[in-house]
Amino acid sequence: MDADSPLEFTCPRCGTATAMRFYGPCSACYVALRAAADGEAREVDVAAYEPKMNVTPNAVATKD
Repeated sequence: MDADSPLEFTCPRCGTATAMRFYGPCSACYVALRAAADGEAREVDVAAYEPKMNVTPNAVATKD
């Protein structure tokens, strides 16, 4: 079997017979999944990092 030849299998999502290079959903299912899962990118606000106050400083660093 040639590595570039398509495999014949049934689509794991809809069960129709298909021939593709890699195992996975058929072309119709792939388009439907992309349309359902595709979303718009958006900006997410993240709070600034503030270290915990229960951490004690190093004794050498605070030496006068």
